[in-house]
Amino acid sequence: MRTVRRLLYADVLGAVAFVAIAFLALFFFIDFVDELGDVTRGAYGVQHALLFCLLEVPAHFYELVPIAVLIGGIYAMARLAQSSEFTILRTGGLGPSRALSLLAQLGVAFALVTFVVGDYVAPYFDAQAQALRAGLRGAAGSESAWLRDRRIATADESPPGERIDSINVGRVGSGGKLDDVRIYEFSADNQLLARVSAARAQVEDRAWLLQDVRITRWQGDGSRLPVEETHAEMRWPTQLSPSVVGAAVSPLKSMSTIDLYRYVSHLSQNEQAAQRQEIQFWKKAFYPLACLVMMGLALPFAYLHARAGGVSVRVFGGILLGISFVLLNNVSTHLGLLRDWTPWIAAAAPGVFYLLLSMAAFSWLVRFR
Repeated sequence: MRTVRRLLYADVLGAVAFVAIAFLALFFFIDFVDELGDVTRGAYGVQHALLFCLLEVPAHFYELVPIAVLIGGIYAMARLAQSSEFTILRTGGLGPSRALSLLAQLGVAFALVTFVVGDYVAPYFDAQAQALRAGLRGAAGSESAWLRDRRIATADESPPGERIDSINVGRVGSGGKLDDVRIYEFSADNQLLARVSAARAQVEDRAWLLQDVRITRWQGDGSRLPVEETHAEMRWPTQLSPSVVGAAVSPLKSMSTIDLYRYVSHLSQNEQAAQRQEIQFWKKAFYPLACLVMMGLALPFAYLHARAGGVSVRVFGGILLGISFVLLNNVSTHLGLLRDWTPWIAAAAPGVFYLLLSMAAFSWLVRFR
C-alpha cells in the first residue's frame, strides 16, 4: 500500500504544483501590468512594483489552492485512468473506500497548508506589500473605519458613569500609526460630552497616545457653553486593543481567522451590525476544507472509462467545476447578507453542496460503472 500511496501522491502533487505555478505566474503578470500605471509616483519604481507583486503571491496562492487542487487532481486521476494504471490498481486490491481514504488524507494535508498560508503567511506579506506601497507612494495603508467603545469614566472625568465613544480613523499611515482621528464621547443617555480631534495617534494597551489634540467639551446638563482645549499630546483611555483596531482598518479578506473572531466579538459586544464580518469569519474557517471537497470531486474522474473522453476534456470540466464553485461561494455570501441567513450556513452551503455532489458521483460510478 505504501507503493500505491507514493504513486497517487506523486502524480497528484506534481499536477497540483504545475497548475498552481501556472496560475500564480498569470496573476503575477496581471498584477505587474496593473502596477506599471503607478510607477514614477513618488519614489515608486519598476523594481518596487516587482517586489510588491512578489509580496502578493502568497495571498493569490491562498485563493487559488482549492481550484489548483481540483484541476490538478482531475488531471492526475484522468491520466491514471487513461493509461489503465488506476484499473490495474483496482484489480490489485485498491477498493473505493481505500482510494477515498488515501485522497482524503492528501486533502487534509492541502487544507493544513491552506490554513497556515491564509492565517499567517499571506497576512504578513500583504501587510509588508501595503507598507511598501504606502511608504514609497505616500498613499494610505488602509481606508477609514468607525469603531465603538464602552468604558467607565476615570476619576478626573465629569460627569461620572459609563462612556460610549464613537471613533473615526481617517487612515493608517506608515508604521501602523493612525492619522486624522476623531472621537465623539457620549454619556449613557446618549448626550454628547466631548469631541476630540487628533492629527495622529499611536495605539497602546488600554490607551491611545494622541498628538496635536483639540477637544471640545460640553456639560452633561447643557447649562454651560462648550469649553475648547488644545494639547500637544495626551493619553485617551480606551478598551480597544491594538488587534481590534488593526482588524477594523484592514480589509476583511486579508485578516486572519483569529483577528476576524476578535473583531466580530467586539462588534457584538458593542451592539454593532456584524453580519458581513460573521459570514467572512465562517468562510475563512471553512475555506481550507474546500481542498478536501475538491479532492472528493476529482476522485470520480478516475472511474470514468478512457473512451468516455480524453484528459483535456476532463480537465476542461474540472475548470468549469472550479469556476462554478467560486461563483456559488460568492453568491452564497451576498444571498446570506440579503436574506439574513445564519452566517455559518451561508458560508458552509457551497462546500456542503459540492461535497454531496462528489460523493453522489463517486457512489454512482462505483456501483454502475
